[in-house]
Amino acid sequence: MTASFPQQLISGYQTFSSERLPTEQSRFRELSEKGQFPEVMVIGCCDSRVSPEVIFDASPGELFVVRNIANLVPPYQPDGNAHGVSAALEYAVQVLKVKHIVILGHAQCGGIRAFVDKTAPLSPGDFIGRWMSMFTKPGEIVEIRDHESMQDFVTRIEKAAVFRSLENLMTFPFVKKRVEAGDLLLHGAYFGVALGSLSVLDKVEKVFKPVGQAKPTA
Repeated sequence: MTASFPQQLISGYQTFSSERLPTEQSRFRELSEKGQFPEVMVIGCCDSRVSPEVIFDASPGELFVVRNIANLVPPYQPDGNAHGVSAALEYAVQVLKVKHIVILGHAQCGGIRAFVDKTAPLSPGDFIGRWMSMFTKPGEIVEIRDHESMQDFVTRIEKAAVFRSLENLMTFPFVKKRVEAGDLLLHGAYFGVALGSLSVLDKVEKVFKPVGQAKPTA
C-alpha cells in the first residue's frame, strides 16, 4: 500500500518515530488529551525553504502555522466565498486566543517575483495572479525606483508584503479589538534563505533589524 508513497517521507517518519518521538511522547499524549494552546500564530509562505517550525526550533503545539503564496493576509471580506487564511485567523484569534501573530516574509519569494516581473499567468486559470493581485490597493502602482537595482526592488517588495499583511490584519474586527485592548501583538519578520538570517520589524522605525545568530560552539 505504501509502494507509491514518497520514500523520503516514510524514511523521515521512521527517523522521527525512532529518535524524536520517544523523547516527546508525553507531550504528544498531553496535546492529544488536552488540546492545543499555542501562544503564537505564524503566517508564512508555502516556499519549502521557509519552514517556521524549523526556523524557530518549535516543538509540537507551540506554533499555529498558516502558509500561502507570499505570506499574504487578505483584507476582511465576509462574503459568500471561501477564505482559508481568514478562517484560520478567526480560529487562532477567537478560539485559541493566541497572543502574537507573526507575518514571516522571506528572500527569493516566487510569488513576489511573479508579481514584480508581471509575467504571463503561471498556470491555467492563474490562481497565483489573482491571489497576488490583492497585494496592491486599487489604483496603487508598484514600480522600480530610479537607481534601484532589480534585486533591491524585489527585496523591498518582499518586505512590503509583510507591511501590507500587517495592515490587512487590522481590517479584521476581532483582530483590531484584541490589539487595541493590548491582548494581541502583531509582528513582522523576514528570513534570508541563503544565510539563514532573520530580521524582525521595528514598528516604530519601520525597518527590519537583524536578530543575532548564535556563534558555533567549539
